[in-house]
Amino acid sequence: MVVLGWGGNQFLPLMPLYRDVIGYTQVDVDLFLAFYVLGLVPGFVLSGSLSDRFGRKPIILAALVIAAAGSALIASGGAVMIVMCLGRMLSGLGVAAAMVAGSSWLKQLAVAEGCGAPGARRASLALSIGFGGGAGIAGVLAQFVALPTVVPYAVHVVACLVAFAAVVGVDNTERVGVSRGLGLREMCIPQHAHATFWTRVAPTAPWIFGAAALSFAFGPSLVKDQVGSSQVIFATLVTLLTLGSGTATQLASAPIDRVLRGRSGPVGAICVALGACILALASVTGQPLIVVLAAPVFGCGYGLCMVAGLALTQSLARPEELAGLTATFYALSYLGFFLPLAFAALAPIATGSTMLLLTAAVIVVCAAVAGRPGRP
Repeated sequence: MVVLGWGGNQFLPLMPLYRDVIGYTQVDVDLFLAFYVLGLVPGFVLSGSLSDRFGRKPIILAALVIAAAGSALIASGGAVMIVMCLGRMLSGLGVAAAMVAGSSWLKQLAVAEGCGAPGARRASLALSIGFGGGAGIAGVLAQFVALPTVVPYAVHVVACLVAFAAVVGVDNTERVGVSRGLGLREMCIPQHAHATFWTRVAPTAPWIFGAAALSFAFGPSLVKDQVGSSQVIFATLVTLLTLGSGTATQLASAPIDRVLRGRSGPVGAICVALGACILALASVTGQPLIVVLAAPVFGCGYGLCMVAGLALTQSLARPEELAGLTATFYALSYLGFFLPLAFAALAPIATGSTMLLLTAAVIVVCAAVAGRPGRP
């Protein structure tokens, strides 16, 4: 899961490089994020039912091969837009398998140990370490090593091969029964979980990766002129601060949730709204320090929403529903990754600060819905 998460986020700190050195526009670069999400969708749809049918291990092995292929494509065709889009889609497929099959696998292992709750925390931590570590490794290599659009991805291909060899020797999970199909039906919300999922999970889920997208995909672009030739390392710093604080929040999620009386999700969403307001200030002033200060606020929101949402989702699922409901949760969580593309498209008619403040207002409404007393 760490290696697959690495493949998903290694592109992010390199976004300024593709824009300013290779010559893609901001919309083009944001489009690569959108194609990554488009790769996630079939991964979410298929990996749940396939992992129920064949076990988690074969899906993770296939995901490692797909992720390695995606990195190889991006490394070999960084100046060709269609190749970049295809490579990013393959990266999304690999991450989706890690999130659904990998999270379900860790949940099953935790239940087998007699402690189901830590399964969600372990899964979110593994992904966050991969997301943050991959971005950090790629950013440092791109800043200080020759061939910055090739070497980071080549290193990831090697990591995929090592992880593949490690997973091959692990026992497969037991199958949970033949699934009903291989389509969107597998991601339907079970009737018994409808009320809780749509009122407590769904309102905050999009802001998990909405926080990430705003912090290190959109934030650094607000101050690109001020940071000059240090754009890659600056974007890397913001990414590491965001995901590092998110990981730390997840490590402390159990005592935090006790203090918050089970309202970590709504509080996490409020943190994301606050981060958006801080970025609005950066948009007006052009100060890189403000973008840096927003990063840990976004990270705390990301961490709280991720653990709370995943734990509640998995607590609602019966064994045969676990992978499908997990896939639905993650699919909702990635809707926020479209925010930079939406902002880029709206830039001719709205300022960055206006879009950020409107987004913050929507997030506050979602947090209020999820946190209303008396919810199921």
